[in-house]
Amino acid sequence: MILPETAWRVRPELIRLTDALGGSEGLVRFIGGAVRDTLLGLPVSDLDLATRLLPDEVSRRVRAAGFKAVPTGIEHGTVTAVLPDGPVEVTTLRRDVATDGRRATIAYTDDWREDAARRDFTINALSADPRDGMIHDYFGGLADMNMGLVRFIGDPIARIAEDHLRILRFFRFHARFGRGAPDAAGLSACAARANDLMALSRERIAQELLKLLAVADPTPTIRLMIENHILAPVLPEIDLHGAARLERLVAREQAAGSDPVRRLAALLPADTAIAGEVGARLKLSNAKRKRLVSAAEPAEPGPARALAQAIGVEQARDRFLLRSRDPVEGLRALADWTPPRLPIGGGTLVEMGLRAGPQVAATLQAIERQWVEEDFPDADRVRAIAEEKVAQALRA
Repeated sequence: MILPETAWRVRPELIRLTDALGGSEGLVRFIGGAVRDTLLGLPVSDLDLATRLLPDEVSRRVRAAGFKAVPTGIEHGTVTAVLPDGPVEVTTLRRDVATDGRRATIAYTDDWREDAARRDFTINALSADPRDGMIHDYFGGLADMNMGLVRFIGDPIARIAEDHLRILRFFRFHARFGRGAPDAAGLSACAARANDLMALSRERIAQELLKLLAVADPTPTIRLMIENHILAPVLPEIDLHGAARLERLVAREQAAGSDPVRRLAALLPADTAIAGEVGARLKLSNAKRKRLVSAAEPAEPGPARALAQAIGVEQARDRFLLRSRDPVEGLRALADWTPPRLPIGGGTLVEMGLRAGPQVAATLQAIERQWVEEDFPDADRVRAIAEEKVAQALRA
């Protein structure tokens, strides 16, 4: 089978790079996702090359071709070639010497099959010759791709023992590329070894989970994971009720756009304390953790723009999609809307007769409250509100 000659393959800089790395001598191939996604007719975002050359030689040849060489993963044999239209990772062929479920000790090899054998799934082990596009498939990845089957290379239990994150990757790839029931041996192995996830850093778990939640519709796969107790060791808060909430959210997002943090919030109970604890456990960024907690507020949201003024448009949109009985009007009010600034300041109130200090601050807050309640009228109306509030303050 031949890799289609898509636009990314004929980029002059890429051809210059593969020529420099020995493309005419069979020393370099396209590998992994770029090959898989091209065959599936999907956009290619990341380009990876595998090579028989050692990293020092890769760096020398990349620089000789006129590109910057960055040792981004030199301990794993990876050098990044910085091309004008994007970086390309070039990794020396490897074999695993020792693994502990979290990291691997590797040695270099010149055997393409040996390198392919250390990858996780058959559809990720495909490689292609840059000269003629010839596909190399050592483990039946093409057949699995045609069937929509995500299958471990070799013994699933052994592959999971090498890298526990493969449990979550199995489900993420099934959600994205799978059709029908998952590979039975893979599912059984993931269920049997689910406790291995506890050995992983919570950052890695969060990263993989958010990638899974970013696929078009992760609900069937999440439900499958819950039924097989995959998430229970690290996220026991997620249950089938959460899957039902996620299903409703995905349907609502068709007109509003999807978001993985919002989808994680749907999986959790409507409880801000639980959301905060999960955000901390997963070591989410402060911004994501704040958003997760906000989305867990159980109350029906009030007026959309007033809410957005208080907590931000993104969080207000989360609340309507997750908590509103009918989010359509709220989402429409927030579309292409940016919360304005109050068109009056404390200096104007002083000019109107108030004494600088607490009186100005309290009056300004009262003006802003009425401005929000009236759905953000223009400056003339704000001036009238200010005159009324200043008069009240002076009388008081």
